[in-house]
Amino acid sequence: MYNHEKRVNMETFRTRTTVSKDGKLSIKGLPFRPGAKVEVIVREEPRKISAAKRKALAGEMQSLFKEIRSLPQARTITEEEIAAEIAAYRASKSK
Repeated sequence: MYNHEKRVNMETFRTRTTVSKDGKLSIKGLPFRPGAKVEVIVREEPRKISAAKRKALAGEMQSLFKEIRSLPQARTITEEEIAAEIAAYRASKSK
């Protein structure tokens, strides 16, 4: 991790724990000296998606893409128009 204010490298320690019933966290064995100021960021771990759910989502995406490709607008746009639109978008982002 990098501290942009002081421009010094900072040690990062990552661990996993569970929130207790009373909503508290306890972290033991930290590799920092007593009294050190530390930044604490807490985020929930992402939920696991089953293979079956992932396959179903992929199928939904394929159906959506097929539907989009069948729209009249998709049949009339040329490769040159697509390239020009991408170039214009990129130019607007570089400002």
